[in-house]
Amino acid sequence: MKNPFFPTKRRRLGELLVAQGRVTPDDMTRMLRLQKQVGKPLGQILIQEQLLTEEELIPALAEQMGIPHVWLRKGLVDPSVVHVLPKELALRYKVVPMFCVNGILTLATADPDALFVFDEITKITGKDVQPVVCRDEDILAAIETAYTRDVDIEEVMTTLDEANLEIVKTRDDRAVSELASLAEGSPVINLTHSILLKAVRDGASDIHLEPMKDRFQVRIRIDGILYEMMAPKIDMHPAVVSRLKVMANLDIAERRMPQDGRIQVNADGHAVDLRFSSMPGIHGEKVVIRILDQRKVILDINRLGFEAGTLKRFKSLLRQPHGLIQVCGPTGSGKTTTLYAAITMLNSPEKNIVTIEDPVEYQLNGVNQNQVNEGIGLSFAKFLKHALRQDPDILLVGEIRDRETAEIAIQASLTGHLVLSTMHTNDSPSAIARMLDMRVEPYMIASALLAAMAQRLVRCICPECKTGYYPSKSVLLELGLDENDKRRLVHGKGCGGCYDSGYRGRASLHEILAMDDDLQALILESPSSDALRQYLGKSGFRPLARDGREKVLAGLTTIEEIRRISMDG
Repeated sequence: MKNPFFPTKRRRLGELLVAQGRVTPDDMTRMLRLQKQVGKPLGQILIQEQLLTEEELIPALAEQMGIPHVWLRKGLVDPSVVHVLPKELALRYKVVPMFCVNGILTLATADPDALFVFDEITKITGKDVQPVVCRDEDILAAIETAYTRDVDIEEVMTTLDEANLEIVKTRDDRAVSELASLAEGSPVINLTHSILLKAVRDGASDIHLEPMKDRFQVRIRIDGILYEMMAPKIDMHPAVVSRLKVMANLDIAERRMPQDGRIQVNADGHAVDLRFSSMPGIHGEKVVIRILDQRKVILDINRLGFEAGTLKRFKSLLRQPHGLIQVCGPTGSGKTTTLYAAITMLNSPEKNIVTIEDPVEYQLNGVNQNQVNEGIGLSFAKFLKHALRQDPDILLVGEIRDRETAEIAIQASLTGHLVLSTMHTNDSPSAIARMLDMRVEPYMIASALLAAMAQRLVRCICPECKTGYYPSKSVLLELGLDENDKRRLVHGKGCGGCYDSGYRGRASLHEILAMDDDLQALILESPSSDALRQYLGKSGFRPLARDGREKVLAGLTTIEEIRRISMDG
């Protein structure tokens, strides 16, 4: 059967690659000779001989065949369409039905030459097939994700009580789950653990399990942005939530009240902590799982993205024998990671370091870490009072939220302790204004505060799909450049390795407001945030926005990313 989506004439792949300059004529002659000897497809030989990457081959194959190519990502496969083809056939042919529009089935394939496959699928589905070219590994991953949704709820409910999950009690009584080697017997276990394992492997920081009116949505947060992972049947939601509650040792019968718990899993041979949080909603419980993967956290202060001068200044402040250092920023800006990196730098046998956290996110060797418990009245302030009796040299207070905690932290810093803490403010001047709003005496702030450092996290340009472009005049002016400047900037086109976002990984931006005589005198006058910013505008202060613009010019991130985090200055 003739497929209407293929051209009647097409160029040879070798001719196309030579014309594009991707392969030299001599290399192509040699590869064609090798192809005759081994009988493999030319594209496969070019990859094996390292003359071409799969990312370079896919667009060339698509152009040769006259069909589109895509980088498969979450959300491109319609869960209501994928099951027109049984999973066994999808695996055998290495194809994924993506979506169907006007009776035309769009099919992801790694082998656009396999015309007999498209004819067979047309017979099975009764639909014309529009193939699109994708990477082999992306198709296999999409098959595993898409067909996970095909779970019968009755089978799930009958096997829920027979879940084959071994709970191992470690020395601190934490549940350890072996995700990678679970038995295949229970669909609900397989679905739940495939969600957890894929999120860990993709480097996600959070998993959102969200029941809607007619669907069950699973999303994961990567580099601060949420992406849809899958959409199982809505009937699966209660079973998956119950499974997670079992793993977290929570009450599966309680669905009207929020619950919090902790799970420790062994994923791909290493331990990962999961923090479970449920919240009742009108369609059922929404669950968010925070993933704390020790392998992903950067505890080396030299690798946090500090500009060289800012890093030198911050290290100098950390070496002070006493005083208060505040790290500021909104939720998710990396404040805790910065404090952990600072503690790691300061940690030594001669120092007694005590932390008070809510919660303890990562365990640090040689550090006395403690977790507040508001339920029994063990607040930051109360814990801090008792911690001062433990002969500390350095105190880490997870967050200053109220006047009492602020005053105790300041008193500790004035009596010979180095105190590190965080505060939820947008910039460093606002940290001083916030403590004044808490009615902390100005003289105490002026005497104790060494510095306030604000930070943000920005996504880095994906190294696999980065490309140069000439910015518009408005962008040049926004970056502080002349509008006739001819320099090129960099952005990501989007590829399979970055969820088609153009970004992968994150870096931090920083600004440091260090105490000096002039700033002390200003604080004694109880200034507002605006008054502080006006003062800093005349003092050579280097704000977050400037750090962001410099990272754009260095090709690390984009102007769109700097705009997204909405910094002033």
